[in-house]
Amino acid sequence: MTEPLLLKAQYGDGYIMIGFSRGIFVVISTHIREIGQEVFQARDHKDNLTSIAVSQTLNKAATCGDNCIKIHDLAELKDMYAIINLDDENKGLGTLSWTDDGQLLALSTQRGSLHVFLTKLPILGDACSTRIAYLTSLLEVTVANPVEGDLPITVSVDVEPNFVAVGLYHLAVGMNNRAWFYVLGENAVKKLKDVEYLGTVANICLHSDYAAALFEGKVQLHLIESEILDAQEERETRLFPAVDDKCRILCHALTGDFLIYGTDTGVIQYFYIEDWQFINDYRHPVSVKKIFPDPNGTRLVFIDEKSDGFVYCPVNDATYEIPDFPPTIKGVLWENWPMDKGVFIAYDDDKVYTYVFHKDTIQGSKVILAGGTKVPFSHKPLLLYNGELTCQTQSGKINNIYLSTHSFLDSLKDVGPNELRQMLTQTLMLKRFSDAWEMCKILNDQAAWNELARACLHHMEVEFAIRVYRTIRNVGIVMSLEQIKGIEDHNLLAGHLAMFTNDFNLAQDLYLASSCPVAALEMRRDLQHWDIALQLAKRLAPDQIPFISKEYAIQLEFTGDYVNALAHYEKGITGDNKEHDEVCLAGVAQMSIRMGDIRQGVNQALKHPSRVLKRDCGAILENMKQFSEAAQLYEKGLYYDKAASVYIRCKNWAKVGELLPHVSSPKIHLQYAKAKEADGRYKEAVVAYENAKQWNSVIRIYLDHLNNPEKAVSIVRETQSLDGAKMVARFFLQLGDYGSAIQFLVMSKCNNEAFTLAQQHNKMEIYADIIGSEDTTNEDYQSIALYFEGEKKHFQAGKFFLLCGQYSRVGQAKDELLTSQLIDHLMGESDGMPKDAKYLFRLYMALKQYREAAQTAIIIAREEQSSGNYRNAHDVLFSMYAELKSQKIKIPSEMATNLMILHSYILVKIHVKNGDHMKGARMLIRVANNISKFPSHIVPILTSTVIECHRAGLKNSAFSFAAMLMRPEYRNKIDAKYKKKIEAMVRRPDTSETEEATTPCPFCEFLLPECELLCPGCKNNIPYCIATGRHMLKDDWTVCPHCDFPALYSEFKIMLNTESTCPMCSERLSFAQLKKISDCTQYLRTEVEQ
Repeated sequence: MTEPLLLKAQYGDGYIMIGFSRGIFVVISTHIREIGQEVFQARDHKDNLTSIAVSQTLNKAATCGDNCIKIHDLAELKDMYAIINLDDENKGLGTLSWTDDGQLLALSTQRGSLHVFLTKLPILGDACSTRIAYLTSLLEVTVANPVEGDLPITVSVDVEPNFVAVGLYHLAVGMNNRAWFYVLGENAVKKLKDVEYLGTVANICLHSDYAAALFEGKVQLHLIESEILDAQEERETRLFPAVDDKCRILCHALTGDFLIYGTDTGVIQYFYIEDWQFINDYRHPVSVKKIFPDPNGTRLVFIDEKSDGFVYCPVNDATYEIPDFPPTIKGVLWENWPMDKGVFIAYDDDKVYTYVFHKDTIQGSKVILAGGTKVPFSHKPLLLYNGELTCQTQSGKINNIYLSTHSFLDSLKDVGPNELRQMLTQTLMLKRFSDAWEMCKILNDQAAWNELARACLHHMEVEFAIRVYRTIRNVGIVMSLEQIKGIEDHNLLAGHLAMFTNDFNLAQDLYLASSCPVAALEMRRDLQHWDIALQLAKRLAPDQIPFISKEYAIQLEFTGDYVNALAHYEKGITGDNKEHDEVCLAGVAQMSIRMGDIRQGVNQALKHPSRVLKRDCGAILENMKQFSEAAQLYEKGLYYDKAASVYIRCKNWAKVGELLPHVSSPKIHLQYAKAKEADGRYKEAVVAYENAKQWNSVIRIYLDHLNNPEKAVSIVRETQSLDGAKMVARFFLQLGDYGSAIQFLVMSKCNNEAFTLAQQHNKMEIYADIIGSEDTTNEDYQSIALYFEGEKKHFQAGKFFLLCGQYSRVGQAKDELLTSQLIDHLMGESDGMPKDAKYLFRLYMALKQYREAAQTAIIIAREEQSSGNYRNAHDVLFSMYAELKSQKIKIPSEMATNLMILHSYILVKIHVKNGDHMKGARMLIRVANNISKFPSHIVPILTSTVIECHRAGLKNSAFSFAAMLMRPEYRNKIDAKYKKKIEAMVRRPDTSETEEATTPCPFCEFLLPECELLCPGCKNNIPYCIATGRHMLKDDWTVCPHCDFPALYSEFKIMLNTESTCPMCSERLSFAQLKKISDCTQYLRTEVEQ
């Protein structure tokens, strides 16, 4: 290479930098594997390069030439760190050199001048509350308040300071043993004074009125502005420690109220400025290197010579070790945001660690590590406010960093649920419950709400926990928390909360430390932890030991530990609490029996007043096969059934016999009866069987052993026993009394056997008479009819064919004489006893004598009506109406009228149920006008008519029917509920009446009231609507598809919204099946006799 070599410099781990005069510099390696290899090459200067210099401290390299200096970072040579232009140096540049600490870079020039550049400022800064002061150049300090947003104030200082301190109203800078004080005004800064100290100042602290300087192991506390304050002379200044105190002060701090310092002997002293005296001291095993109080001075972080960190609370003189505290920590800052009092950070060169001091938790006070945040190179933290860290840089500027533990303070709009859950954990660590609440609202997740609620309980935030549990509707815990929220005793409250979180051992410790230690005993009793409860009771409430012993014994008995149960029952006996002692004595009796000490157990049970105990002990003994003792206890306890049962098991029949009058169990009577029967003592056996309600056995013994058939027959008749009837029938069969045998076979439902017997012995008339009075099937009637038909006894055959519904067979004989004979029989002409009209009706139908059948139907309906069976009467008339209509026979007008009135009555219930009182009232008026057809319900129907008319506004009609009810024959039958109301109606009549609407007659269009069925114009009977009872309208016509009865289409449609059947024929019907009929002419042809 022809280019002359200027300079070489070695740096790092075996690298050489070489500069060439033409402006190029290269880096080569001296490592064995890379020897001679060029690592980097760059042309820094266009024309010439005069010098290169390397600073190992800064890790920077500088080259000069072409009127400029270029600085590279050795870690990344490609990146240019800085360029310094020197336009005035036209004769060329000379040599470069760094100072050892890299703070200054010097350059000589051909012109004979020397340039010195400052490469980095000393990082000097301080903070007081939210005000910070930091060095911005060698002779300039800037004071700012980034939180309150005040404009920064620049202060020019006289010397290059070694230390900077700021207070609420003052700034101090200094070097060696001197400090210069400045007063900070609103817009201007005024130099106040300079103070000379007795030694080289290590650092200085300011607050409102006082300054404290640390020098050579001593601290001098003095007023900043002594002439302004009218102070006593001795309060102007004081030197610490006292002369007789052989210790060196290593660190100090100043708050609004206290001077605090730490010594090489491990003492932390609190000096109260207002009273000018020491108020607190704490002795640590080793020397205290650094202290950092919070803004109020009520909490303090200190670092000892082992580089361990602690939080100290002077209020209760307690220290708490800081977990995971790195030994490289340079300093600590407390959170200045007033809501986050327990948060502080510890920092080293690379990282900031966020800690939280939890003062009030269920487990007591403790410090936790919340997380860490990377810090850019050469950033020194000055101030922490609401998660925002203000740092000072080497260039004399400040830079803000947000702690990773406070990421939830950013916008939560686009954050996913997993990140939200992580943020929720952060907020709970920092006790930021309001922020956690907002996150839970966004997540809307039960698990998140529960996590927040548990954290509130952990931190003893009872009010907030109630609010959370209310939101998730956990009523039980809300009620529990409401009961304890006013408790002032910290340990008692923490105990309750520990119990709610199922930490029972901690709860017990807290209760015992509280003003109410008995709560620990109550908790263990509620949890049924009887062992611990007994131990606590010995200390706290000896009078409770018997009661706890009893409860413990019950549990031990339940788990089968009878030995210990017995011991605890015995311990539980008090001698003065009767009810409690009875339970314990009962337990002693039962446990004694279970342990095998039967005599003692039985004696205890017999002496004890409780019947239940005797029963329970008896049951235990019975299981142990100790029958005689068990029976004795049952008997003493008046459990006669059980006693008799056990006596039976040990075959003590004499005792069973004594107890029988008291025994109610049929099973025991039965066992006794069987035993007596086996012994041949039938009279005693039959009594026992009767008591056991074993009628078949009673009948058997009366027939087989006691030869008393009369008694057996009377029992069969009384009990209707089928098996008993069979036995009696068999008995009579053996005697040859076939009539009685048939009777008892029919009674035992053995109709086939009875029929065969009657056939064999020609006793069919007897069988027929017996079966006619029983509830008999058609098949049985048919069998008899066929028998008589075979015997050519047509009259009897016809009678039984009629009974089994084969009406055509009745008339098969075509014998008028026989037919008239049958009719006379049914009418009761022959024997003076008329038979059921239904049979006559069916006969007329079989003979196709429809008119006579119709008349019979009217009679049947009238009978049903008289009995109050209106639905049955309606159905009889409807079926006859349908039959006559299908046979195209004119319907008798009496039948049509009766059906219409009965149908009107049925419609009342439907309308009243649906709340349509007007329609109900109109139908009731129609029914009431024909009240003679309802003889068994005159008063209830008239009462309903009065009520419904009153409800529908038909006051005049209500009055007229009320007056009818006042007749002597009805008055006393009125329901007491309505009597006074109806009497008042009659005394003060209201004759107002809602006018009935008029609609056209479908025959002649004459306008008549809608419930009127006889047209005054054309004198026609108008068909009525089966849904409303009103007369039909031409343009609103439909029919039921099943029974073909007409209805108003619009009204029937409304009815089928609530009903599912036709009111006339009761067939299932839906609205979809209805069809509107446009031409109703065919339905206007009269089917009824006029």
